[in-house]
Amino acid sequence: MRIARRLAAVPLLAVLALTGCSGQTSSSPSPESSPSAAEGFPVTVTDARGEVTFDTAPERIVSLSPSTTEMLFEIGAGEQVVAADEYSNYPEEAPTTDLSGFTPSVEAISGHEPDLVILARDAEDAAAQLEKIHIPVLVLPAAETLDDTYAQMRLLGEVTGHAQQADEAADEVQTRIEKVVSETEEAIGDVELSYYHELDTGMYSVTSDTFVGQVYSLFGLRNIADETEDTAGGYPQLSAEFIVEQDPDLIFLSYPGGQSNIDALAERPAFDQITAVQEGDVVELDADIASRWGPRVADFAEDVADAVVAATAEQ
Repeated sequence: MRIARRLAAVPLLAVLALTGCSGQTSSSPSPESSPSAAEGFPVTVTDARGEVTFDTAPERIVSLSPSTTEMLFEIGAGEQVVAADEYSNYPEEAPTTDLSGFTPSVEAISGHEPDLVILARDAEDAAAQLEKIHIPVLVLPAAETLDDTYAQMRLLGEVTGHAQQADEAADEVQTRIEKVVSETEEAIGDVELSYYHELDTGMYSVTSDTFVGQVYSLFGLRNIADETEDTAGGYPQLSAEFIVEQDPDLIFLSYPGGQSNIDALAERPAFDQITAVQEGDVVELDADIASRWGPRVADFAEDVADAVVAATAEQ
């Protein structure tokens, strides 16, 4: 598979947008001899570095981002994924390896003989090294909005030859989220709730400017982390005193530990004064689902909705 790249200075939304098809066909196998010569190619998309043209659909993909891996399987491109990074633990059939998505090893990646490697923006430095040995690369940034998620799913559909399935998958995720938001609004009425999202026991949190925070905002929840003096780029570390003073109605724990984490939080000094603790509205989230911008963001939204409706029913 041959690709051509034209670097362009583009804003984030443009980075994720699909562009029209362009480029010249190469001496790829004929449609009769290879499924990679799918209808709709060549195709041009825009990743985090510029335009990339694919003459054929990739047959051996290495995905080095858990969110990307989930998207690829969701859009029907799972059989093309030959390797995924160490944290790509979903779905079960994902070919998880010890490959690092943070510090990619060009030698280890090339051992899987990929005709496409998908990197996260944080690992962009490895892209040039891979391209020097003629391995095509796609660099995708972390989604900042739900629209970014839908756009990345569609972009991957274009690249892998699953455009229609990607459109359907993105539409389904969007429909699920819109449905649960609408149903929640109808169920809770004008009730206003505050929340605290805890990333770890160090009391790091997220503001409404983050992807996670924007999911909560869909339900009209007030984020106590927005009130801190230093929002630390969207991931502030809060103090126990601040959390107690803010008295959130809901607390979401986004790290593994189960009931033991909930019990430990309740035992922190003065935390028994917090409404969420008193009313039993401390919710453990699946840390992977709540931190990835893939198709399971709809599951995250539904988990938040369940907690909001339950807390409202107690009032």
